[in-house]
Amino acid sequence: MPSLIVGSYRSVSRLFDNNMYQFLEPQPSYWEATAGDSVPDVATLAEEESCEVAIIGGGYTGLSAAYHLARDYQVDVRVLEAGHIGWGASGRNGGFCSIGGSTLELEQALERYGADSVRHFYQSQVDAIELVRALIDDEDMDCAVQGDGELEIACSAASFADLKEYAEARFRIVGLDTRVFTAAEFRERYFDATEQFGAARVRPTFGLHPMRFSNGLCAAAQRHGARIHAHSEVLSWSKDGSTHVLRTANGTIRARKVIMAANGFMPEHLHPSFAGRPLPMISAIVVTRPLADDELTSYRWQTECPSITSRKLLNYFRLLPDRRFMFGGRGHASGSAAGAARIYRQLTARLYELWPEWREVSIDYCWHGLVCMTRRQTPCIGRLTEDPGVFFGFGYHGNGVNTSVWSGKQIAGWLAGSGAQEGRIPAAIPSMMRDMPAKFPLPALRRLYVEGLVTRYRLAEWLQRKKPG
Repeated sequence: MPSLIVGSYRSVSRLFDNNMYQFLEPQPSYWEATAGDSVPDVATLAEEESCEVAIIGGGYTGLSAAYHLARDYQVDVRVLEAGHIGWGASGRNGGFCSIGGSTLELEQALERYGADSVRHFYQSQVDAIELVRALIDDEDMDCAVQGDGELEIACSAASFADLKEYAEARFRIVGLDTRVFTAAEFRERYFDATEQFGAARVRPTFGLHPMRFSNGLCAAAQRHGARIHAHSEVLSWSKDGSTHVLRTANGTIRARKVIMAANGFMPEHLHPSFAGRPLPMISAIVVTRPLADDELTSYRWQTECPSITSRKLLNYFRLLPDRRFMFGGRGHASGSAAGAARIYRQLTARLYELWPEWREVSIDYCWHGLVCMTRRQTPCIGRLTEDPGVFFGFGYHGNGVNTSVWSGKQIAGWLAGSGAQEGRIPAAIPSMMRDMPAKFPLPALRRLYVEGLVTRYRLAEWLQRKKPG
């Protein structure tokens, strides 16, 4: 009989309201409604099977790892996803394939890791964007790619000065392709808003349909030999000698190696090494009805580039291919249905505050999901020292479209390469991303940490508004 039962899903309480964990219910999102014929044919695990590598989580990290293991190394790999493909963050994010991945200020990162390591990290972000672009092209995915850069909008004259300094530092120190626009230049080239005081553009960045990309990555992994199982939530994880045993409601997978490839929805209770490491935060999105020509013209709108505001509690938005407007921001603290409804109303009010001429534009879609932070404020790729057969990738800080796909590829190459046997971490993985982050103190209180962070950001915004100019 297997020994060392590591975790059981049914015996744990989660950080957020159970409303956040209804694996059999799809989100009422725009992405779900417009997935089209991209939905892959995947079966639920229904018997006892074995493989070389089992992956917990069928989002971008897990699907990318499976794709590259199967295509590049001919590894026998299985993916276990609790919901349908794209149920989690991979199918409900804003679709920004952009530079990010860390919430460290540039000065903090330089002080902690040094200039060479920070440049390595940012180059990996650029490489990750190009990896996503190449996958879309190589596997002929219909992902509704849009835009040629990310726009960060200054919300005050003072914030424009800070944004200009930051953009110039990213160009000078880490080599990012950045350009700064004054308010007048930006208005002529992109759009206007009530809080538009200039902006910075960062390339390469583009927008995509995240559900179609998730589905396309799943189908591509299947074509190359990976086996994907949806609605196959892992309920327990045990060891039988050196073999990992993952049990679902209807089947069992026995594997030599395991990749923990979940992020904000990580089932951290399944293994003590993951408990207390991630910090999930709720994000929410609303999408309007299609905008008319005169509604777009009222704000000189002429771009499909993904955009964010310069506030600490930022909003992110983009014009979609059918001219609907997507607008996202911070979600509710607990994730309850009633709390989510209040957040949707607040997001909508904020949208109308920035573009008051659109205040009669109705909202057609509202949904929420989880992003994942870490205590060190960077993503994490590694393997467990106490069990070298377990690899992991998580903590993308709201920038998972490219960071997770790149992480999955790195994990696949590490696991299948000679370095895995020799215990070496691949040189391609930046030091900013290596190994497991520290646990949060009193991890049951992580929701309170989030609220404290939000309070700190609100204070910072208030002080920013008080700055002269």
